[in-house]
Amino acid sequence: MSKSQPLPPKEHGIFKRILKCYEQKQYKNGLKFAKQILSNPKFQDHGETLAMKGLTFNAMGRREEAYEEVKRGLKSDIRSHICWHVYGVLQRADKKYDEAIKCYRNALKLDPDNLQILKDLSLLQIQMRDLEGFKETRYRLLQLKPSQRNGWLGYAVSYHLLNDHTMAAAILSQYRQCTSEHVAYESSELALFENFLLCEAGQYQSALDHLEANETVIVDRLVYLETWAKLLEVLGKPESAALIYKKLLMRNPENRAYYVSVERTTLPQTEEERLAIYSYVALKRPFASLPKRLVLDFLTGDRLRERLGAYMRKYFLKGFAPLFNLLRSLYSDKEKVQLIGTMVEGYRESLSQCGKFNPEDSEPAPPSVEIWLLVYLAHHYSFTHQIKKALDCVNCAIEHTPTLVELYMLKGKIYKRAGNYVLAAQWVNEGRLLDTADRYVNCLCAKYLLRSDQIETAEETCRKFTREGMNAAETLNEMQCMWYQTECAFSYSRQQRWGEALKKCHEIEKHFVDMTEDQFDFHYYCMRKTTLRAYVGLLRLEDDLRSHPFYFKTAHLAIEIYLHLHEHPQSGNDGKARLDGADLTDSEKKKLRNKERKAKKKAAQLQQKEEAAAAAAAQKKDAAKTSESDKKEGDALRPEALVQTSQPLEEAIKFLKPLQLMASGRIETHLLAYRIYSKKCNFNDAVGDKEGGRD
Repeated sequence: MSKSQPLPPKEHGIFKRILKCYEQKQYKNGLKFAKQILSNPKFQDHGETLAMKGLTFNAMGRREEAYEEVKRGLKSDIRSHICWHVYGVLQRADKKYDEAIKCYRNALKLDPDNLQILKDLSLLQIQMRDLEGFKETRYRLLQLKPSQRNGWLGYAVSYHLLNDHTMAAAILSQYRQCTSEHVAYESSELALFENFLLCEAGQYQSALDHLEANETVIVDRLVYLETWAKLLEVLGKPESAALIYKKLLMRNPENRAYYVSVERTTLPQTEEERLAIYSYVALKRPFASLPKRLVLDFLTGDRLRERLGAYMRKYFLKGFAPLFNLLRSLYSDKEKVQLIGTMVEGYRESLSQCGKFNPEDSEPAPPSVEIWLLVYLAHHYSFTHQIKKALDCVNCAIEHTPTLVELYMLKGKIYKRAGNYVLAAQWVNEGRLLDTADRYVNCLCAKYLLRSDQIETAEETCRKFTREGMNAAETLNEMQCMWYQTECAFSYSRQQRWGEALKKCHEIEKHFVDMTEDQFDFHYYCMRKTTLRAYVGLLRLEDDLRSHPFYFKTAHLAIEIYLHLHEHPQSGNDGKARLDGADLTDSEKKKLRNKERKAKKKAAQLQQKEEAAAAAAAQKKDAAKTSESDKKEGDALRPEALVQTSQPLEEAIKFLKPLQLMASGRIETHLLAYRIYSKKCNFNDAVGDKEGGRD
C-alpha cells in the first residue's frame, strides 16, 4: 500500500478484494468494490484504486477508459509502485514494450524487491533482447528467491545468451549440486543443457566427461547417443564415433544424416566399401527403404543397372505414384537420366509384348503396372523438357484409367512446367472434381488458378475448406496461410492492382510480427517446464525469422511496387479518369466497368458485414470496444490508402531493413537498397549497398 495515500483498515480490506476479483476475473464485482472506495469523498482520488479500476476496464476491453483511470491514479499518487506497475501492464498490452519497461523501472525504484514487477520486467527485456538488463534482473530475482529453480535457470540462460557459456554451465552445475529435487525428466533436461553449454564454449573434452558421468541421469537416449558420437568425432576418435553412429542406424535406418556420419567417420575409399555399409543395414533391417535408395547415388555400371531395376520394379508393382520424387536427385547426372529413361521405356515395350518387365522373367506383371510406367515416363519426359512425349504418356494413362486423380494432377504439372497455367489449372480442377475431399488437390488447384490470375475462382475453390459462412480470404489470413497470400500478391501485381497486392504484402508482414509476439508466451513456460534447449532454439529461430523465403519474396515484391508508385504516383480518381478517357478501346472500357461493378458489389457486401457487426456491438459493448484496434488496423490496410501513400520510399525502407539484416548475402537485397537510396538522393547509402553487393 502506498505510504502517501494510506487506507484505513476497512477500505484496505475492500482494496484487497479488488485485487482478488481481478485475479479471479470477476471484473464487475471488482468495479463495485472500487466504487465503494472512490464514492467516499476522502478517497475519491485514491491513486491505487483508480489504477486497479483502470486495469479492470482494460481486462473488459474498455481501453480508453482504462488509460483515463490509470493516468488519473498515477497523477494522484505518483509515488505508488502499483500505479506505475499497472501503467506498465497497459503499455505492454498495447505492445509498447519500451514504454512498459520504463514504467516497470519506475515501479522498482519505489519497491526494489517486488517479485512480480521483476518477473514482468525480465519478460519484456528478453522479448526486446536487452540481454544485459535481463541478466541483472534475473540476478536480482535469484538473490530474492535463491530456493526457486526458475531463478537459477533464468540466470544461467542470461549468461548463455551473452555468449558466456562457461559461466552459464557453472551456474547450472552449482544449482544441480545444491538442489534436493530430482525429477527424472527435469534432471535429464538440465544435464543435457549443461552439456550443450560446454559444447558451445568449445570445451569438448569436459563435455564428453560430463556426458559419460550423467549417463544414468539422461533419459533421452537418442540425444545422448547423438551427442556422444559428435563429441567423439570432434575429439578425433572416429572409430568410436562410427560404432555409435552404426547403433543409431539400427535404431532408425531411415535417417539420412546417420549414413552421412558413418561415411564421414569410416572414410570408405572404394565403391565396394561404401556399398558394404548400406548392404549391412539392408540385411539387418530388410524393410528399410533408404539404404536401397542411397546406393543409387554412387553406384555405376552393371551394379547400378541391377539395383536401380530392382528398386523401380518394386514400386511399379506397388503402384507407388511418387516414385519420381524419390529418384529426382539422380537427374543431376546425365548418364543416370539416360539410363533411367532407357530402362523404363524397355519395361513398357516388354510389357506390351509379353506382359513382363523382361522377357526372361518367370512371372507376368499385373495389368495395373502399365499405368504406373506411363505415370513415371510422363514425369521423366516433363522433367527433361520433352513436353509432347509427356502429354502423350499422360493422355494414354487417362484413357486407361480415367478415374485416377493423380493423372489429372500430373497433366496439370506438365502444363505448368510448359508455362501454360490456364490449362494447368483446368486439368488440376478436373482431378479435384473427382475427389472434392482431398485438401492437397484443392490447394494445388487454387495455386494454379492464382498463377493464371483467376483470383476469384481460386478464392471460391479455397472456400470449400475454410470456415463456413466467412470470407475465404479473411479465413486464410487468420490461418496465416502465406503460400496463398504470396500467390495472391504476385497475381494482383501482374494485373497492376497495386493496392490489393500491397495489402497482401502487409498481411504477410503482420504474420511475422505476430510470430515474434507469440514468443512472449514461452519465456516463462519454458523455464517452468525446464525445456531450455528448445527455448534457446526458439529464441534463435525468432532472431532469424525474417530470413524465411516467404518474407524475402513478399518484401521484394512490396519494394518493387513502392518504387513503381514513387515513379508513378496514384490518385483516388485514376480508375474513373481512365474509364471516361477516350484513349481506351471498347473492350478495355468494358473490363473496367466490370471491375467497377465487382468493386461496388464487394463494397455492398462489406457494408452489410459492418452493419451486422454494429448490431452485434450494440448487444455486446465490451466486445465492440475490444475490436476497435482491429478495425483501425483494417482501415490502414485498405488498398486505396496503401496505393495513395505520400511516402512510398519510406514504406519501401520498412521492408528493406529486415532484408539487410537477415538476407545481406543475397545480391537482390543490395540492388533494391541501391535503387531506393539513389531515388532518395542518399548517395552514401546507395554506394555502400552497391559495394556490398559487389562483395
